[in-house]
This record gives sequence, C-alpha cells and structure tokens, in this order.
Amino acid sequence: MEILVPIDSQKKKPLYEQIYEYIRGEIRCGGLKASDRLPSTRMLAEHLKVSRSTTQMAYDQLLAEGYIEAHPCRGYFVAQMEELTEVEAHIAGEMEMEGVEEAGETGEKPIDFSPRGIDLDSFPFHIWRKLSRNTLVDGNKEFFHSGNPQGEPGFREAIGAYLHSARGVDCTPEQIIIGAGSEYLLMLLSQVLGSSRKIAMENPTYKQAYRVFGSLGYDVCPVEMDDSGMNPRLLERAKADVAYVMPSHQFPTGIVMPVRRRLELLRWASAGEGGQERYLIEDDYDSEFRYKGKPIPALQGMDKKGLVIYLGTFSKAVAPAIRVSYMVLPPVLLKRYQERAGFYASTVSRIDQNILYQFLAQGYFERHLNRMRSIYKAKHDCFLNAARLLEKDFSISGEYAGLHILLTDRRGRTEKELISLARERGVRVYGISSYLIHPVSGGLSSTIVAGYANLSEQDIIQGVKLLAESWKIE
Repeated sequence: MEILVPIDSQKKKPLYEQIYEYIRGEIRCGGLKASDRLPSTRMLAEHLKVSRSTTQMAYDQLLAEGYIEAHPCRGYFVAQMEELTEVEAHIAGEMEMEGVEEAGETGEKPIDFSPRGIDLDSFPFHIWRKLSRNTLVDGNKEFFHSGNPQGEPGFREAIGAYLHSARGVDCTPEQIIIGAGSEYLLMLLSQVLGSSRKIAMENPTYKQAYRVFGSLGYDVCPVEMDDSGMNPRLLERAKADVAYVMPSHQFPTGIVMPVRRRLELLRWASAGEGGQERYLIEDDYDSEFRYKGKPIPALQGMDKKGLVIYLGTFSKAVAPAIRVSYMVLPPVLLKRYQERAGFYASTVSRIDQNILYQFLAQGYFERHLNRMRSIYKAKHDCFLNAARLLEKDFSISGEYAGLHILLTDRRGRTEKELISLARERGVRVYGISSYLIHPVSGGLSSTIVAGYANLSEQDIIQGVKLLAESWKIE
C-alpha cells in the first residue's frame, strides 16, 4: 500500500525520524491496522525522494519497538497489538553484571571481555573537580546537615526532567527516591510491598537482584523468555504478583521488548485478583546506549494505572563508584512508602547529590552521554568488524545496544570448554549460563557474553584474534 508521509527537509528533525513518527502515529490512531502491508523501503524512498538508508532506519526503529514485523520474502506488516497506550518517545540505568568464570593467569595481563566494565578513561574528571569545588565552599554549609530522606528536591526535579525527555517516563519529583545503588532501593521497596509477595524474574537474569530478593525472604520464581522477553503465558502460570523485567535491553540476552509484549505485561499487571495487586519492576539500567535508531521509550511511560515501579542508575552512564540510583514509585506505593519507610534517611550524601545535580542541570551529563555513545559505538563497531573472524563457527547477537555482544557456538562445544580455551591464550570471557537462576527447558546453547566497554579498540581486535586462535577458527 502507498503511504503519504509529510516530510520537511527544512526541519532540524532527521528525515528518518519524521517518517518513523508519522507511521507510528498512524498505527496508534488506527490509520494503519494490524496486518496492513507497508511499502518496501526502496519504494518508499523513491516516493519520498529520500535515500533508501533513511527509510530503512525508520523501519528499523519501528521493528525494534514492535510496531511492525518483517516477513521474509513478503515485506513489512503492521504488528498485531491491542489497547495501545500513548507514550511520547524522545531521543536521548545500575547493573553490576557479573560472570562466574575466571580466566587463568598468563605471563601478560589478560584481555578481559567483562560485561561489567565501563570506559573510565573518558570520565570528565576536570568537570567533576570543578563541580566538587563549587559544592565545597563556605557558603554551602547546609550540605553538611541531614537532608530530605527521598533525596534533594532540586536533584529529583532534574532527574524527573531528564527521564521525561530522554525515556518518556511520566512522573513528578515527589515520586522519585534517591538511593546508593539498586540493592538499597530494592530493600527499601520490600518495606513498601511487604514480605508476602512472589516475584517472577526473567531467566537468565541479573543475578545481584535475584540475590537481594532471596536475602529479603521473597519467593522468587524464574520465568523463561522467548524472542520478545518474559513469556506472559508462563508468567501467569507462575502465580507471581510482582515481575522484575528489563524491557529496554534485557541482561544478559540483549532482547529489546517490543510494544505488543509490553502491553501484554501491563495487562497481566492490571489483572490482579483477590485484593492482591500486581506490579512490574522495570530495571532500565543501560538504556542510554543504543547505536541504531533512537532509544526505546521506557515501559513506565505506557503505564496509566500506576503498575510500574521504575529503577534507574548513573552507574553505567557516569561511573559505578558514584553509587547513585533512583526509583520512581506509582502514587499508591508512594503513599505507602511515606507511611512505612519515609523515616529512612537517604543513603547518598547531599554533597554527592549536589555535584550530580550540577552535572545534570548545567548540561554536562547530556554532553558526556553524547560523547560516550560515540566512544561505545566505535568500540561496538570495532568488535563486530573483528568478530568476522568468528562468523564461521559462531552466530553473533545482542548488537546495536548496551555494552556487550553474545557469541553462540555452532559446533556444539560447551561454555566451559570455550572459556578454558580462551583462558589458555590470556583472554577472559563469560558464559551466559552463569546468569541462570534455574535450568531452562531444553537447555541453553553455548553462548559467550563478551563486553567491550573497558577495552581499547586495539585490545578488542587483539582479543578477538586470540579467541579465533584459541577456538581454532580457520
């Protein structure tokens, strides 16, 4: 079918984004219905007098968010979805991810493809020193007194503005709670939710959150995933009333949850029975880093019933040692927080909060993010180019977002064997099975999780070359 897309080359907004927003709007308002066939990228490009790469980028974004589907040899079609809720997508966060497998020592320092790393060589130390000095002046003595238990009001307002513009999160500063790390915020959340909950988690998943829930005495049940993320049918069968998910970039699988699956999870949450409400905990740990198209809007922005608890962090975007995370509570839970846990003092010093507030309010954070996206994209592309050496024996997935890539072996070798062979050549890699919280039906394919953020491009190239040699790829 033909689509009349009104584009304006004089606008500052990129052409691909204008095409994406128009088609997305037509799908939302019903102008384009489920199963409607879209023109090919070539035909649309010819019709609009733009390059084919422009229309392809628009379609790629629509595919990533689940608005359309690509059928091999047939083309692009509008995806099936119901009760789509409006959420404003804007262009534009704590996962200390771990792998259990360790590489052995060699004569040289090993090349460590850890998914936990970030690039600290690019940290704006001079800016941080200046903001620290601005905070630690005689006129700021009030920062040495105890502050608001939820965090400094100005800081929470700056976070709220950033979340709305960059992630499509709909909240007031009063709904935001600042804490030293996601572990603390999850412990605080347990005071709000109560101890009788059953929590569902994706499998594999972020093991630190799993450990925290277990230490708090919760009944935690693993729910297997399909290509779209947590399986709603299995979630319903689990009889849980809280589900912990990472829809924008699931760790460690790298799955980006499409719109239809997000709607299915929201419907699950709204179907609580017997007075026991259901909630979704959305961990948005590294949503800032997407290298193709625009960042995927947060699930929280689609929630109109107060069913999503949103978690974010500055650990990946700024530095892990800063230990500043934030939680957005729905209004009903905010009232419960104030009654049950409002007396807990903030675990982040007012000094650190003010430094980060200045970092956000004065535009340094946005500039830092833009720079880091460019740096990480260069490393991401470097890894993919180097990984061509591995394509004969490995399928590559999880690309275009986050800070790690997945390598799945086609020759049937075990993760343990692959990790051991790499260790002998002085390279550390990690197996995806180390992130399982329960065996999955049918087992997992042997998959290596390889992070690249903390490595130089030279080390990435050398590390992949050593992997190809150790895994005997000709």
